[in-house]
Amino acid sequence: MSRKLIVGAAQLGPIAREESRQSVVARLLEMLREAHSHKCDVVVFPELALTSFFPRWFMEDQDEIDAYFEREMPNPATQPLFDEAKEKGIGFYLGYAELSQSDGVTHRHNTSILIDKSGKLAGKYRKIHLPGHAEYESYRPFQHLEKRYFEVGDLGFPVWRTMDGNMGMCICNDRRWPETYRVMGLQDVELVLCGYNSPTHNPPAPQHDHLTSFHNHLSMQAGAYQNATWVVGVAKAGCEEGCDLLGQSSIIAPSGEIVAMTTTLEDELIVATCDLDLCKSYKDTWFAFEKHRRPEHYGLIVERTGAIPPEGG
Repeated sequence: MSRKLIVGAAQLGPIAREESRQSVVARLLEMLREAHSHKCDVVVFPELALTSFFPRWFMEDQDEIDAYFEREMPNPATQPLFDEAKEKGIGFYLGYAELSQSDGVTHRHNTSILIDKSGKLAGKYRKIHLPGHAEYESYRPFQHLEKRYFEVGDLGFPVWRTMDGNMGMCICNDRRWPETYRVMGLQDVELVLCGYNSPTHNPPAPQHDHLTSFHNHLSMQAGAYQNATWVVGVAKAGCEEGCDLLGQSSIIAPSGEIVAMTTTLEDELIVATCDLDLCKSYKDTWFAFEKHRRPEHYGLIVERTGAIPPEGG
C-alpha cells in the first residue's frame, strides 16, 4: 500500500521591515486553512518566515538585531499557528531566527522546526551553510550578513521518523551543497523540507544573475534524484524592502521532476500528493547505496550518517 502524503508549499510574498509578527502569522494561518481545505498532511513555510529578511541590513545595536529573534517557540505571537495546526491535524515546517541560552551563553541561529499533526515538536534544525559575509560592504546595494548575525548550526542533518515518513530539513544555502542531501540520504530520508530567501541579484557575481532560477532548481532536483527523495523548496518572494526575491517554490519528486511550482511572487499555496514509496524504486535500483556506492575507493570513510575525509586529509 502506497504511503501518500499531501504536502502544501506555502510561499510568502514580501514582508515589510515593520510588519508585526501578528500580521505575518495571520497570513500563515490563512494558507494553513487553505491547505486544510486541500486535505494537506504537512505545510512548509519559508526560511525566516516571521520577519523581513533582516540580514540585508547592517546593524550594530544588539537590541535592534535581537528584535528579529524568537526566544521561545511557540510564543504568544505564534501560538495561534500551533493551535490551528493541532486543531486541523496538519504538521508544518517553520523557519525563524532563534535566540537561545546554553550554560549562560547566548546563541543565535537560523533555525527551522518540524511540528507533527498533534502540534508537538518532531524535530529542530539549525542552518549549517551560512552564506554572505560578516562585515559591512559598501559596494553592495543590500547586505547579506548571515555570518554576522548567526552561528553555524550545531545539530547536524538528522532525519526524523514522523507522519509515516522519514523527514529531514535544511535551510536556503544548504540546498546548494550535495553533502546536505547525502547525509540525509544515508539515513533513508524520503522528504526533505527546505525554506529559502534567495535574491535574484548576487552583488559579488552579477554575471550569474541570469542563472539564479536555473541554479535554484538544479540543486534541489539533483539532490532529490541522487538521494531518491522528495524535496520541497519554499521561498520568500517578490520585492521585499527594495530587494527582489526569487520565489519559484517547488515540490520535486525522487525522479528529479518538478511536480508543482508557484506562478506568482505573492503568498501562494501549491499542493502535491507525494508517494513516499516512490523513493524505494530509486533506492533499490540506481541509488542502492549498499550495492553500488563505493566510498572506500574515493578516499572517504563512512562514519555513522555521513562521509568524512581520512585522518590528515
